[in-house]
Amino acid sequence: MKVKVILNPYANRWKAQQRNTELESALNAADFAYDLVPTEAAQHGITLAETAVSEGYDAVIAAGGDGTISEVVNGLLRAAGDGDPLPLGILPMGSANDFSDLLGLPRDLTAAAQLVAAGKTRKLDAGRVNDHFFLNNSAVGMEPMVTIKSQKIKHISGNTRYMAALSRTLIRLRSWHMKIKWDDGSYEGDGILLSMCNGPRTGGFPMAPGAELNDGLLDFVFAPKMPKTTLVSVLLKLMKGTHIDHPLVTFARTTHLTIESEPGMPLHADGEILETAVNSITYQVLPSKITIFNGQ
Repeated sequence: MKVKVILNPYANRWKAQQRNTELESALNAADFAYDLVPTEAAQHGITLAETAVSEGYDAVIAAGGDGTISEVVNGLLRAAGDGDPLPLGILPMGSANDFSDLLGLPRDLTAAAQLVAAGKTRKLDAGRVNDHFFLNNSAVGMEPMVTIKSQKIKHISGNTRYMAALSRTLIRLRSWHMKIKWDDGSYEGDGILLSMCNGPRTGGFPMAPGAELNDGLLDFVFAPKMPKTTLVSVLLKLMKGTHIDHPLVTFARTTHLTIESEPGMPLHADGEILETAVNSITYQVLPSKITIFNGQ
């Protein structure tokens, strides 16, 4: 098996680059031939993964965090079109590693590389938002606003940075007028958050409890405009996954969902900002579209 390994040296704020010796040791100990290629700029991982097919690789490994995985997945799916993309391996080297943790993949690089070498795979659903693919989560409104605020905070990191960004977002939070349609329903009115989930957790929080990565459905959570004191109580419930029981919150499963918004809303997917003011959004699930090395 010939594998293309796409390393994001910036992952975990350049700490991935500092682990280069550890990474190469893990790859050398695995039973497959590989070429290690670093990304050189944002979105470069998409191009590197997209060309893997024409270059004759049998699989691709994303070495980095959730953003790296997202870029590689987009490249693989763009190259595949209506066909099957190359299998994806993951070497977790990011700051959060939400998706790999969700899959139960080892954080130890040697163990993760050995798992790829073992060759056992499983099929997972992917999501598509407009022309972009995602594996775990995509959202509009408040959630990407927090991401934008978080990216601007440089002096702190981890959960502290996220909570600081959340606080700043709540102070200036506004609502958007939305027209939403999904398989079994619709809504028109002012809203502040809509989170589309393939997996149950995002940002370390159980946004969509019970969501499964291979059920052919996307779970979504929608919060309409509400007093900020009420919103804070909903967010506190989010820590335990009980927010979906709040009477103002809509929680449902669907194969597709469309949003028309005025004014335009910020949009992100797997933690990456795609748009800051988009008016028309289409979500759909792509059942069993991704093949992942995970030993199950």
